[in-house]
Amino acid sequence: MPNSERFGRLSFLWLSLVVLILDQATKLYFESSLSLYQQIEVIPGYFSWTLAYNTGAAFSFLADSSGWQRWLFALIAIVVSITLVVWLKRLKADETWLAIALALVLGGALGNLYDRIVLGHVIDFILVHWQNRHHFPAFNLADSAISVGAVLLALDMFKSKKAEEPAHD
Repeated sequence: MPNSERFGRLSFLWLSLVVLILDQATKLYFESSLSLYQQIEVIPGYFSWTLAYNTGAAFSFLADSSGWQRWLFALIAIVVSITLVVWLKRLKADETWLAIALALVLGGALGNLYDRIVLGHVIDFILVHWQNRHHFPAFNLADSAISVGAVLLALDMFKSKKAEEPAHD
């Protein structure tokens, strides 16, 4: 069995590592540059840098809980990460876009997992808002990688479904 078949698309783990490194570097930068909830407007009324800590999941889900959620979300991230690595290993050589999607999600999951285990919270620093009234919850590069990966996964799913449909004359 050739190495490319035995290892699937594990070579895309380099992308997960890049996401993890960039995520941690940007979190370190903003945590050392800003005080908690300080905002620096980049595009007035629409986009700011900020520093926020999220002890919950997406959109601060369960952030007000007593602390058990830290370990629940860490466990979920570990299970998802293992699943993604196994999935990457099983991919065929022609499944490049799917490999990119999985690697992005994996890198983001590992970035937030590190924060959750080591710090007890996830560091967020990107704030998108509409005229300083309507704020999207703060997020980070790991969240962005997960979101882009999820969109690519959805697109791949639709592409795969379309390829399976029989042609009509």
